[in-house]
Amino acid sequence: MTSPARLRGLARHDLGLYVAAAGASVVGALLVWSATVRTAGSAYLVRHLVTAAVGLAVAVLVSRAGRAAVRGGAPWAWLLGVLLLLLVPTPLGATVNGSRSWIPLVAGFTLQPAEPAKVGLVLALAALLAARVDRGEDPGARQVLLAVVVVAVPATLVLAQPDLGTALVLVVTGVAVLVVGGLRLRWVAALALAAVGLVVAALTTPLLSDYQRARLSTFLDPTADPQGAGYQVSQVRLAIGGGGLWGQGYMAGPRTQGGFVPFQLNDFVFSVAGEELGFVGAAGLLLLLAVLVLRVLVVAARAQDAFGRLVGVGVAAWLAVQVLENVGMNLGLLPVTGLPLPFVSYGGSSMLASWLAVGLVDATHAGTGR
Repeated sequence: MTSPARLRGLARHDLGLYVAAAGASVVGALLVWSATVRTAGSAYLVRHLVTAAVGLAVAVLVSRAGRAAVRGGAPWAWLLGVLLLLLVPTPLGATVNGSRSWIPLVAGFTLQPAEPAKVGLVLALAALLAARVDRGEDPGARQVLLAVVVVAVPATLVLAQPDLGTALVLVVTGVAVLVVGGLRLRWVAALALAAVGLVVAALTTPLLSDYQRARLSTFLDPTADPQGAGYQVSQVRLAIGGGGLWGQGYMAGPRTQGGFVPFQLNDFVFSVAGEELGFVGAAGLLLLLAVLVLRVLVVAARAQDAFGRLVGVGVAAWLAVQVLENVGMNLGLLPVTGLPLPFVSYGGSSMLASWLAVGLVDATHAGTGR
């Protein structure tokens, strides 16, 4: 029989949050398996499931640490993220697909510092603004300027890799936390102009690599270079379009199983869902991710203090923007930016950071009592 103490322990956690995240991870494992089974057997499936299991364990451990511990560690989390980003341009970093965004570890594992930087950004902004929000005060000029630094430092380091997509996720996440934290309209307008300026600078200066510039130009006209830069966009569209309403069948997608779609286990895993599960299956996956984001907001609304609410809003914005960017580039509605689909795409850094975010949100749950 389950003891009362064990039941009280379970009550500290928001099970709906974990179920939604676990569901997305399992769907992702099935899609990754289908995308790689003919070339690598079950190797990627096993690594995906192991990473998800480790992420779940980390989330539970972090959630049980409680609000006070999470809030106290916020500045250190931000600092760690920045320090890791500073290591990327050094000889310790590695270039993959035109972006120097990785740090090789051991046994073939790599770390993408932009992922822990997202966690640090959310925590640092929430800690910076929470005290004034709890007092019913709007952020003052000092808090706003500090918040701009908290966002600008990691966003600039990520943009310099160059990784425009992740930089936009950081900026939008930061703005969302600031707006919920009571940022006045004039500050919102100023930050929006700064964000537009950042994008313009990235597009009009040598900051972006030739590879990434080709991705952006391909978005405007995928047929201009169908065997070059436009190849992956064209293949993704054909795969999703070929799925129709009900799909070609699991592990039966011609383009998925033929290996025609590049990066179909990570950046373009949504194309596997579109081709093999059809519109119904792909829409179901999006619904599951939407439920996860909404659950994060529900937990945030129940938080006992402003810190918990702001963490929840930051995580929800992070996940929602990344889903929109990833699905948008799969559908040809947005330029290809190389962002993974949270909990679904293959990739240890993204999976662990996403699960860590779930644990941080759960730590703010009113049931923790700490």
